[in-house]
Amino acid sequence: MSLNAEVAAAAHLTEEQLAGFIIEGTKDVFSTMIMMEVADAYPLAEPLGMFHCGVTGMVGLAGSYSGILSIHCPPEFAMLATSNMLGMEVTEIGEDVTDALGEIANMMGGNIKMALSKGGADLHLSVPTVISGEEYTVVALSDKECVIVPFTGDGHRFIVGLKLKKES
Repeated sequence: MSLNAEVAAAAHLTEEQLAGFIIEGTKDVFSTMIMMEVADAYPLAEPLGMFHCGVTGMVGLAGSYSGILSIHCPPEFAMLATSNMLGMEVTEIGEDVTDALGEIANMMGGNIKMALSKGGADLHLSVPTVISGEEYTVVALSDKECVIVPFTGDGHRFIVGLKLKKES
């Protein structure tokens, strides 16, 4: 897993710097909006692609770069984060969880947009998408040109992935 070479050259960023933006943005969103401290475990030790019993929030990026920022977590963590965010107990994956995880992905995507826009990048975010299920594949994360940062929060593991491509 690594940063696309064209993106690195155009943005004047290393994979470690982009991972730093992901880490900083994720910690900021979780501490301010979810009232939870999270810790990163960068770099990722092994490739990912399959998720069992998970929930994924995604937001697309378009403009100077195209790509997707995604957060992948177990259902228990998604419900805990939603509970903290909304200030009420959430006990099932439903509209509250999908709305909250979509908003979390949106805020984290906004942080990446700001980090990349400092170099003059023209970026736009899509409406967030959330999927959940027993088993599914996220193809963007199995690509070698994807920056993935593992995190832990309240005893749960989750990952944040960013796939970017330079547009001509």
